[in-house]
Amino acid sequence: MVERPLFESVFSRAKPYAAYLATDPARAGGWQAVYDRVSLSEVQRAELASFTRRMQVLVVSGTWCGDCVQQGPLIARIAEASHAIDLRWVDRDEESEFSSRVRICGGGRVPTVVFAAEDGEVCSILGDRTLSRYRGLARRQLGASCELPWAEIPADETAAVLEEWLNEFERVQWMLRLSPRLRQKHGD
Repeated sequence: MVERPLFESVFSRAKPYAAYLATDPARAGGWQAVYDRVSLSEVQRAELASFTRRMQVLVVSGTWCGDCVQQGPLIARIAEASHAIDLRWVDRDEESEFSSRVRICGGGRVPTVVFAAEDGEVCSILGDRTLSRYRGLARRQLGASCELPWAEIPADETAAVLEEWLNEFERVQWMLRLSPRLRQKHGD
């Protein structure tokens, strides 16, 4: 479990998306290519713009990671569409104490996204892949051939992965909106 003081400490050191990518310019191009291919629909943008509770979102990542390249830009697109989302990034290996607390399936998998309330109380941890991403990988890897780690994923799979990340952001937003603690604090 991630305690609030540890989350707050790491979040305060974490970088915005562009600054995070600037730490590894040689790999930033792959991230940018995915970012340029992905956009939100008007309906998705409207949903994100309607968020009222501020959430802190911390992505434990690696610029070298193929799954991070395929999903990180989607997460960045989601966050930039909402004034309520404060998205920051850390390198898994540079924040090893923190990343050891968000292990998935016994490993330091990335990307791992930690969602917290405005006061740093952790609400959700999701990673390293959405269900659609796992389904796509299984179709390609559980057979005679494997995909290349940096191969472009099909557009329909990207759209499904984007929707699943959006669903988790929305789920956390509803959790925050319905929280008795936060409703009392905000008088709503």
